[in-house]
Amino acid sequence: MRFGVLGPLAVVTDTGEPVTVPGAKVRALLADLVAHRNQVVSADRLIDDLWGDDPPANAAGALQVRVSQLRKALDDAEPGARNLVESRPPGYVLRTDSVDADRFTALAAADDTASLTEALRLWRGEPYADVADAPWARAEAERLAEARLVVREKLAEARLARGEHALVVAELAELVARHPLRESLRALHLRALYAAGRQSEALDSYAELRTRLADELGLDPGPELVALHRRILAQDGTLSPPPKAALVRNSLPARPDELVGRAEAVAELRALVPARRLVTLTGPGGVGKTRLATEVAGELSFPDGVCLVELTALRPGDTAVAELVLAALDVRETTGAGVAPDDRLVAVLRHRQALLLLDNCEHVIEPAAALVSRLLRETTGVTVLATSREPLGLAAEVLWEVPTLPVPVDEGDLDAVRRSAAARLFAARVAARQRAFRLDERTGPAVARLCRRLDGLPLALELAATRVRALGVDQVVQRLDDRFRLLGTTQRDVPERQRTLTAVIGWSWDLLSAREQAVLARLAVHHDGCTLDAAEQVCDADVDVLTRLVDRSLVVLDDSGPAPRYRLLESVAAFCLDRLTDADAVRARHAAYYTALAEQADELLRGPGQREWLLRLDAEAANLRAALGHGGGLRLANALTWYWFLRGRFTEARRALALDGDAAARARAAVWRIGFTLLQGGVVTGAETEAALAGYADGRASWFVAAALVDRSELARAGELLERARSAGADPWVEAAVCVTRAKLAHAASDLAALERDSARSAALFAELGDPWGRLQATEWVGGLAELTGEYACAAALHREGLRWAEELALWPEVGSKLSWLAWIAVQTQDHRQARELAERAYRLAVEQDSPAARVFAELSLGIAARREGRRDVAVSHLQRLVDSGGDDALFLPMVLGELAYAIADEDPARALALHARAYDVAVAIGAPRDATGALDGLASAVPQPQVAARILGAAAAARSTRVPRSPAERDEVERVVARCVAALGADGFAAAYRAGQDLCPDEARAQADSFLVTAGPAGSRR
Repeated sequence: MRFGVLGPLAVVTDTGEPVTVPGAKVRALLADLVAHRNQVVSADRLIDDLWGDDPPANAAGALQVRVSQLRKALDDAEPGARNLVESRPPGYVLRTDSVDADRFTALAAADDTASLTEALRLWRGEPYADVADAPWARAEAERLAEARLVVREKLAEARLARGEHALVVAELAELVARHPLRESLRALHLRALYAAGRQSEALDSYAELRTRLADELGLDPGPELVALHRRILAQDGTLSPPPKAALVRNSLPARPDELVGRAEAVAELRALVPARRLVTLTGPGGVGKTRLATEVAGELSFPDGVCLVELTALRPGDTAVAELVLAALDVRETTGAGVAPDDRLVAVLRHRQALLLLDNCEHVIEPAAALVSRLLRETTGVTVLATSREPLGLAAEVLWEVPTLPVPVDEGDLDAVRRSAAARLFAARVAARQRAFRLDERTGPAVARLCRRLDGLPLALELAATRVRALGVDQVVQRLDDRFRLLGTTQRDVPERQRTLTAVIGWSWDLLSAREQAVLARLAVHHDGCTLDAAEQVCDADVDVLTRLVDRSLVVLDDSGPAPRYRLLESVAAFCLDRLTDADAVRARHAAYYTALAEQADELLRGPGQREWLLRLDAEAANLRAALGHGGGLRLANALTWYWFLRGRFTEARRALALDGDAAARARAAVWRIGFTLLQGGVVTGAETEAALAGYADGRASWFVAAALVDRSELARAGELLERARSAGADPWVEAAVCVTRAKLAHAASDLAALERDSARSAALFAELGDPWGRLQATEWVGGLAELTGEYACAAALHREGLRWAEELALWPEVGSKLSWLAWIAVQTQDHRQARELAERAYRLAVEQDSPAARVFAELSLGIAARREGRRDVAVSHLQRLVDSGGDDALFLPMVLGELAYAIADEDPARALALHARAYDVAVAIGAPRDATGALDGLASAVPQPQVAARILGAAAAARSTRVPRSPAERDEVERVVARCVAALGADGFAAAYRAGQDLCPDEARAQADSFLVTAGPAGSRR
C-alpha cells in the first residue's frame, strides 16, 4: 500500500486502486502518522494534533475509534493492511516504506536531470494540502516545499547550461513572484533574462529585489547578487564561463566499511550542506562525526572539489589552521614571501566553489572559528563542513548534533533488536572478525543490554565488538563495569586517541578548565541526569559552566520532559567518577537534596499539584534510588511511600522500608511496610499489625493498612482500622480516603444508602482538596452506585471520565481498573464484543503493571464476556484460574463461581449445581446480598426439577432489592429458566410455584437444592 502526501492525502493499493479514508479526523490521523512514519507517536500528541484545545470528553476513546476506522479502511482495500498501523506504547506507529515524499527525497538528492525531473512528477499540489495549516504538519510541509524549490533551481541551472534561456525565464517567472526574496532563485532568473537578451528586465528585477529587501528586512542584496548585477551592467559576455580546473578533486579517504544506521542523517545533510555555507556536526567523542561527515562529503559534488583537513595534527591552542588547510589543498609557497597564510588562503579560494571539511576543531576552536569567519566573508563559493565537540560560535553556523545510535528497548523482541541501528552496527563489526556470529535468540538479549549500557555510542560499540571473539557477548556485557580496561583495540589504522574509550573521553576532559572538570565529575554522581537546581545545589554548578559543558558535548541537555535535564552518557559518567576527588561530600549533598525533594512531594502528592509532582519524581526515580543507598536511608523511604503506592512499586517500597533508621523512622516504616506486604498477598499476622499500629498512630497509615485488608477480604478488621484512622485526627484527606473504602464495602454489601452517602462525601472532600487520585477513587464508587441501580449509561460515563484522569496521571493499574469497569458494564448491557476488547486491554495492562487486583477484575470480565459470546473453553480457562487463585472469602469469588457454573452447565450439570450452591454460601459469609440473590438465580437454572426451580426463582425475586434490578444479561439467564419451567409446568403451574417461593427466605430457598447435591463433585474443583 502506497501513501501520497505531495498534494492532498492519497492512498492507493499495490495494484493502484484508490483507498477511501472516511472522515476528516481519520484522514488527519493518517496524515499525522504518515508525517511521523516508522516513529511511535504518543496518544497524547495525536489527541492534541487532532482536537487541539477542544478535545472530546473521552479523548483516548475517541482516538481509538479513529484508529479502528483507519485500520478498517486500509484492510477493506487490501487485506492485512490494518497491520500497518501498530499499537506501540505510548501510542501508535505507521510502518511503511512506500511514501511518495521519501521517493522524492531520494530522487532530489541525485544530480542528473532525469532523476530531478522524475522527482517533480511525483507532485500533485501543495504537500499535506488537507492539513498543511496544522502545527504538526507545517514543518514537514515547508521542508518538502523547500526541497521542491531546490530541485527546480537545479533543473533551471542545467537548462541554462544547455542554452535554454527563454524556457528558464518562463519557468522561473512564477517562482520568483511567489518567492520574491529568495536570492538564489533571483540570481538564476537574472542570468536567464540577460542570456535571453533582456538586459533591461534583468536590471529592473534586481532593482525590485533591492527595494524589497531594504523595505521589508532592512538588508542589502548578498555579495553574489551584487557581483552578478555589476557583470550585467558591464555586459559581461562570460556569465556562464567554462568550468575551471578543480582546485582539488577529492582528498577524502576511501570508505573503510559500511556506515550503519545513518541513512536518514546522510540524506538530511546531503540536502543541507550545499544550501548552507557553514554546517557543524557536533556530538560527544566516538559518536561518529568524522565518519558521517566524510560519507556526506563523498556524495556531494563541488566544481573545485572536496578537501578534508585533519586538525588533530595541531596541538591544542595552535594557531596554524590556515597553514594546515593550504597544505591539504597542496598550495605551495612560490611567491609573495611574507604574505600571511590566511591572506594567501583567501586569495586561493576567493573565486572557487569548493567544500572544506574541517575535522576535529574543538582543540583549536578559536583560530578555526576566526579562519572560517573570514572565508565566509571574503569568498562566495566556499562551503565549510566542520566536525567539533563544541560549536564554532559563528552567526552563519548551522549546528547539526550527531545523535548516538538508537538502542533496542525490548531485549525480548528479536525483530526490534535486529532493527536497532546500534545492534546492527555491533553485529556487523563482530561478524567482520567472527564469520559465524549471528544476531539470534541466543545473542539478541545480550547485544540489546550491551547497546543500552554503551548508550548507542558507535566507537564504544566497535571497541566492544573487538572483544567478542575472545570473550563472547555475555562476558563482554558482564565486564562493562570495568569498561575502560575492556574497551580498547590494537588496530593499527585507528588514531591513537580512538584506540581506547579512556583516550576518547580523555581528549575532551583535557580541554576543560579545572572548574569545569570539577563540576563534570560531580554531575556523574547523578543517575539519569538532573535538573538545573540539582546541579547548582549538589555540584556547585552555574549556568555558564553547564552551558560550556553542553557546548563541548560532554553533557547532554534533554528538554523533552517536564523540566530540562542535564545528562551524561554512561561511559562519560564512569570516566568522571574515577576523577571525583570529593566523592563523600558530593554524595552526602546528593542524598540531602533528594530527601528534601521527596519530603516536599509527600504532602503535595495529595493535592492539586499531584500530576506535576508524579512526573517530577518519575524523572528523578534513578536519583531517588541512589540517594537511598548513600545517605537518604529510611527517612527518604518514608517520604516516598505514597509515591510508590501511586506508581504501583510495592516491592521497591517494601525493600526500602526495611532499611535501618532512628526509632521514629522505623515505627513509621513498619506500618507502611505491612500495608505493602498485604497488597502483595504476603502473610501478616494480626499481632504484627497491631504492634506496628501501636507504635505509629497515624490516620493515613492506619487507613492504608485498612484498605489493604479490604483487598484481602479481612472486612471486620478493616472496619475497625477505618474507624481508628478517622478518629486519629482532623485530617480531611484521611476522612475522604476512609469514605472511599467504606463506599467500596457498601458496594460489596449492596448497601445503597451507605454507598450513596460515603461515595458522595468522598467525592466532595477530594474535590475540595484538589486530589486527582482521590477524585478518581470516589468517582469509581459513584459509578458503582449507578451500575447497581441499573443506570448503565451514567455509570459508563463516570468510568470513562475516571479512565481519562487515570491516563493523564499515568496510573496504569487504575487505567486497567477503569477498563475493567467499562468491560463489566458492556457485559451487563450485552455488548460482548466491546466487553472482550476492553477486558483484553485491561488484562494486558494489569499483567504489565503486576497489579493483582486489576488482573482479577480484568480476567473476570474476560471470562464472563467469553462465556456470553459462546467461547466456552476460553471462559472456563479464565474463570477456573480465578477460582484456584482466590481465597474462600475473596469478594469476587461468588460471581466467579456462578459464571463458571453457567459455563460448564451443559457438560457437567452436577458440578454446575455445586458451584452455584457454593457461590451462595460464600456470598452469605462475606455479606454480599446481591451476589447471594444472583446465586439463587443460578441454582434455579441448575436444579433438574422445574417446580423447585420456580420456587427458587420466586425466593430470589422476593429477596432482591427493588433498587438493585437485574441487568439485561442477568434477565436473559432468568428468562431461560422461566421458559424451561413454563414448558414443563404450564403457565399456571409455574405461577403457583413462583408465588410459593416468594414466601421462602433465601436460606430456605438455598435448601431446596440440597437434595440434588448428593452426587455433585467438589465445588470449584476440576473433574
